[in-house]
Amino acid sequence: MSAERSENAPLLSRRLTSSESQINNSKLFLAVFSAVLGNFSFGYSLVYSSPVLPKLTSPDASPELKMNTEQAAWFGSIYTLGAAAGGLGAMLLNDMIGRKLSIMMSAVPSAIGYMLMGGATNLWMLQVGRFLTGVAGGMTAASIPVYISEISHKAVRGALGSCPQITAVFGTLSLYALSLVVPWRWLAIAGEVPAVLMVVLLSFMPSSPRRLLSIGQEQKAEKALRWLRGSQYDTHIELSAIQHSINTQSRVTWSELATPNYYRPIFISVVMRFLQQMTGVTPILVYLEPIFAQSKVSLEPKYDAAIVGAVRLFSVAVAASLMDKAGRKALLYTSSMLITMVFIFGYAMGWGPITWLLMSEVLPLVARGVASGLCVTVSWLTAFMLTHAFTHLVDKYGLYVPYLLFTVVCVVCLLFNAVCIPETRGRSLEEIENYFRTGRTFTIRRSHSTIQSS
Repeated sequence: MSAERSENAPLLSRRLTSSESQINNSKLFLAVFSAVLGNFSFGYSLVYSSPVLPKLTSPDASPELKMNTEQAAWFGSIYTLGAAAGGLGAMLLNDMIGRKLSIMMSAVPSAIGYMLMGGATNLWMLQVGRFLTGVAGGMTAASIPVYISEISHKAVRGALGSCPQITAVFGTLSLYALSLVVPWRWLAIAGEVPAVLMVVLLSFMPSSPRRLLSIGQEQKAEKALRWLRGSQYDTHIELSAIQHSINTQSRVTWSELATPNYYRPIFISVVMRFLQQMTGVTPILVYLEPIFAQSKVSLEPKYDAAIVGAVRLFSVAVAASLMDKAGRKALLYTSSMLITMVFIFGYAMGWGPITWLLMSEVLPLVARGVASGLCVTVSWLTAFMLTHAFTHLVDKYGLYVPYLLFTVVCVVCLLFNAVCIPETRGRSLEEIENYFRTGRTFTIRRSHSTIQSS
């Protein structure tokens, strides 16, 4: 039976390509929009400390809430510890209850965290609230890219794969803009709105067809795929391709993790997320207003932060439009070089959105839920280390030393992209997995027939 399935794989792939013209993407876009509201909330909560810290470290701050340097460093960095915990939780929940429910569950710590910060009467309420919103951010960062990659088809997966980063950046910009006119407590209350809306909309969206097939729910998988692709789409072709992929996989053992088709994509994903954080993006976004205050630029720091948010959103939108034209590697090269000159624009052109997309593309299908959680956990533990140390480094040495470190990391990013990262533009998830299995080609080869991927 396995040999028969292997011989049928090229035919399934060819038919799948020819049926793409029958797809109606409108409901797919709605499902993606519903999911990435979680990323909006993540981007909003990540930079909440930027406008709040100047208020709580000023001489006019309430005595119960006033922070010294160490307390401010914890308020900025404890979010990333929560995100690491959320990534670990998602690592388990993604495979236990599925991607969609994992995303929806992130609304619980998010809502509780915002309520604590909005009604804070002492420092522990602020710190715990910040930690809980971090947990929610970690859960969404681990679950949403995987959900999107599994409900999308390869013609739009590049553009849709950049949506988590775009909406996270839009959430960041919204926080910066609201902080110009809204008091910091009301910023916390406003942060609950996108999380609640996400839960309401996702309750009407389907689970991943791949997830449903993997647990034996064929009828639900067919219904979900038909909803996502439109009534004119032949779901049986794609379902057969997905089922073939599932049937040829087994649960990963520790010994199998030592083989290239598993350790190479996991290694690439983990190192990408580590380098992404080592560029310094998280401490810069978390402490953006204090950084501008120290830089003594002409505009008030709060206006500078809003401008940076707008530039970041523009550059991510540019990256999304080029991702399926220029390719992932070209944008990563451009991003690594630009970060040393125009930080936010360069980061958002490549290492911001593309690492999220590549992680969801290259991770082995059989271990994607667990491996994505591992990547997010490594990412946020690295972010915690940098974000907590950043305030102390700036106090002791000024901005020069941390920015020099970030420049060196960008050079390492260039080298890693050149040596280790494959170009995945226009490839199906199955073709990408075949690349790591064979170690040389995206082409799916079977016994007496060969199909060249389109």
